[in-house]
Amino acid sequence: VLGPTEVGARTVVGAHAVLGGDPQDRKHDLSVVTRLVVGADNVFREFVTVHASAGGAPTRIGSRCLIMTGAHVAHDCVLGDDLRLANPATLGGHVQVADFAQVSGLVAIHQYSRIGTHAFVAGGSIVTQDVPPFCLVQGDRARLAGLNAIGLKRTGVTPAEVAELRRAYRTLFLGTGPMEDRLAAARLSAGARTLVLLDFLESSVRGCISTPRSRKLAA
Repeated sequence: VLGPTEVGARTVVGAHAVLGGDPQDRKHDLSVVTRLVVGADNVFREFVTVHASAGGAPTRIGSRCLIMTGAHVAHDCVLGDDLRLANPATLGGHVQVADFAQVSGLVAIHQYSRIGTHAFVAGGSIVTQDVPPFCLVQGDRARLAGLNAIGLKRTGVTPAEVAELRRAYRTLFLGTGPMEDRLAAARLSAGARTLVLLDFLESSVRGCISTPRSRKLAA
């Protein structure tokens, strides 16, 4: 553990893992103080690397996360609580990963991308845009494949909430017409979970991963 790094209580750091190393950014000024802040009850398995920020706000990892063997979290990433990063998932700089998201093995996530809450990124995916909350993406380049129904059930999302999200998913990602119209239509009957999804889509800078056109036509 390299400093200055804060590590919360009951966090386990496996063999050969390195937390708080300098950012792998060729523009980084080595005289700038870098930081990493880690919450409580995390597990970092063997050969994990988590880099400090390039200055300013710290790289940050929440609590109760499992970061598996060989995974890499680059500088200035912000990770929430209760995450799973499988081996050897790789997060570029400034990536944001929200609570309860799961990133599978051999996934590469482009810098500045966001992974929404309860999202699931399937193994081997190449992620170059934002992954919407509650959704599952897969492939190279990653595309939407549906709701993360199993993950939602495991984390206590009710059947009624899942049904609400399914309706919103069909409207937003399988419907026709401009996205602005689909967003407006989904808001007409949006519950709390759907509002999280809509706000994420509307705040995206890189754009969100979409459904393949062939899947839309089939629907």
